Amino acid sequence: MRKEDKSLLITKIEDTLKLYSAYYLTDAQGLNAEQVSDLRRKCSKQDIKMLVVKNTLLKKAFENLGIDVSQFGNSLKLNTALFLSNTGNAPAKLIKDFVGNGKVTQKPVLKAAYVEECFYVGAEQLDVLATIKSKNELIGEIVGLLQSPAKNVVSALQSGGNKLSGIVKTLSERE
Repeated sequence: MRKEDKSLLITKIEDTLKLYSAYYLTDAQGLNAEQVSDLRRKCSKQDIKMLVVKNTLLKKAFENLGIDVSQFGNSLKLNTALFLSNTGNAPAKLIKDFVGNGKVTQKPVLKAAYVEECFYVGAEQLDVLATIKSKNELIGEIVGLLQSPAKNVVSALQSGGNKLSGIVKTLSERE
């Protein structure tokens, strides 16, 4: 491959990486065509982009974006399928679902992930990544927590207002 072509591919990979906040590096070697098609369909349904890239080009793209590739350890070796998403836990959930109980396939295997500016290396990190709450889930929880006290105050005022008017009415009728 010519140097100009490599440069163009690196730029294209960089542009793609800029669109996403979570990067999962997996080993999907050994999947047959039907399994790869099924995996790509599932990725598409969940707004996850799946790419198969050369490690040297991916490494260069990460370096150009300021991501320290040494944190990935030996993950940028052999074949790499890259899962890209803006929801940090979506690819982990997809991989767990796809692999299931291991009867159908053992692949893809998580090699490393870069989620919310943190590195996760090794297949054992898949469970941790699947349970991480997404940004939208955290925002929803915070909004719920912030609304709770306000709702309690409004409900107390409403119920208290009815009691107060009842007491005033009773006192005015007594004379």
